[in-house]
Amino acid sequence: MAKPLTKTQLVAALAEELDTDKKNATAALDAVCNIITREVAGGGAVTLPGVGKFYLKERPARMVRNPATGEQFQKEADKVVKVTIAKALKDSANDE
Repeated sequence: MAKPLTKTQLVAALAEELDTDKKNATAALDAVCNIITREVAGGGAVTLPGVGKFYLKERPARMVRNPATGEQFQKEADKVVKVTIAKALKDSANDE
């Protein structure tokens, strides 16, 4: 398995793809990340066509177990960010 792209590598690839400099590519990437974060944190969802959907899911209170001690305790309700991967991305991963 290949190593994941770092932010620096992603910015360089984005700059090349957009035929712009790294400063503009960094600003574009940061803007997209900020929009996704703001929307999901506010309870909304963001769909990136061909990539997937980011959304917030509420989990109810539940009983959990500490695997080290076996102790059970009540965990409060919380929220978790979920990502559903688009079929196009799944299919492209299997084509290679």
